[in-house]
Amino acid sequence: MSALTVDHSGTGHEWDDVVRIWEETDAPEGCKVEIIEGIVTVSPPPSDEHNDTAWLVQQQLLTVLPDGWAIYQTLGLALQQSGGLYMPDLVMMPRSRLSQGPDGRTAAADAELVVEITSKSNANHDRVTKTHGYAKAGVPLYLLLDPWHSGRPTATLYGEPEHGTYRVLGTVEYGGKLTLPAPFDLEIDTGSFPVR
Repeated sequence: MSALTVDHSGTGHEWDDVVRIWEETDAPEGCKVEIIEGIVTVSPPPSDEHNDTAWLVQQQLLTVLPDGWAIYQTLGLALQQSGGLYMPDLVMMPRSRLSQGPDGRTAAADAELVVEITSKSNANHDRVTKTHGYAKAGVPLYLLLDPWHSGRPTATLYGEPEHGTYRVLGTVEYGGKLTLPAPFDLEIDTGSFPVR
């Protein structure tokens, strides 16, 4: 199943109107509803392998979770400047920053680390649109886990955002290890991640 998109950009809707449409979208249980470049997007529920990968990453991140921080799984991050409201697979951030963004939503800039795991139906959103969106918002670290990458599952860590662009801090094929810098100082082991 591919992502369902509803484009309201041609009707003059402002950000608040698009957010209202997002809030009122009645998607089947388990689907992910996001705003990507001003378009309300509904993606099918993730696969078992996708969910298992998220759990395996979360287990590793829990070992370095600072006091007062949390790891969120279905947190909407507002990127109003780029017409987005993304729901990363994992967000790591101080709990005190929760709901401090526009209209009581959590601003993407308040996240310290976001993790996206590509699905076949939305891989390009994660690889291109969200990479640019997170960088433009100033999210310090973006971990992209891509089991659909050219037949070779890869993990890529982006960081040092500047002018809407990240620097690639490291890329490994599944099976390798990728180091998250401070404040995490964690070596992510991708060896146990399921391959499609």
